[in-house]
Amino acid sequence: MNQRTIGNRRVGEIGYGAAYLSHPGRPAEAQALETLHAVIRGGVTLIDTADSYCLGETDMGHNERLVAKALAAAGRSGDGILVATKGGHTRPAGRWEVDGRPQYVRHACEASIRALGVETIDLYQLHRPDPQVPFEDSIGALAELRREGKVRMVGLSNVSLAQIDVAQRLVPVASVQNELSPWQRQDEHNGVLQACAGRGIAYLPYSPFGGDGRAKRLGEIAAIATLARNHGVTPHQVVLAWLLAKSPVIIPIPCTTRAARVAENLAAAKIALSIAELSAIDEGAPAA
Repeated sequence: MNQRTIGNRRVGEIGYGAAYLSHPGRPAEAQALETLHAVIRGGVTLIDTADSYCLGETDMGHNERLVAKALAAAGRSGDGILVATKGGHTRPAGRWEVDGRPQYVRHACEASIRALGVETIDLYQLHRPDPQVPFEDSIGALAELRREGKVRMVGLSNVSLAQIDVAQRLVPVASVQNELSPWQRQDEHNGVLQACAGRGIAYLPYSPFGGDGRAKRLGEIAAIATLARNHGVTPHQVVLAWLLAKSPVIIPIPCTTRAARVAENLAAAKIALSIAELSAIDEGAPAA
């Protein structure tokens, strides 16, 4: 697989998002570990997780512990695989809430260090800005954790261009993880993707297929369905190839709970779409 850059690290151009292994309806642990082992065997070198990928507050860190268990079983703990995690979301009674207070960001980071079984987190991302907390305060906590050596690189998630600008004044920003898919293309038009490309910030599009519901409907987009037939691949593979062609800073992190789908996603890196084919998707996608 070709390589792309996150900060000072080189990783494969398609990563893996582990969220679905811990969300409601999650698979049994044996299947989850089988999927993670397929990810590792497939040569994936970026695994994205978060402390809040779980069922609720008593289950916090479930996804991180799964990732750590799979890496340890494969003898790959800290060996060439960049593990990115996130903090700042809370899950009281299973709800999704935010807490960007510096003291909570520190608490979440230290809990993630324990869950992952590491001394330093490769890439630590603020999961979502807290509207009740000055953004500078949340980022200041990340900068302090980096100075202390608890995190190697800092990333942002669910942020605007203005928030990226603020963060960059306080700490080197290695990555931005926002939603980008045929259904959600806001960052192509609001300057976020262009800024990441111009500043050398890795852009990690989450939900590249549009989320669980829309992912099943990719074949309804005529341009994607046509290209999938023409290339003898799946609509999901077409979408990954489309994203990779958009910018060299894009590193998709598709989620799946099935080992077979891991190989399918990784094979998308071999698909070459022409300029005309890329334009057809841009023009035919439902999101503008």
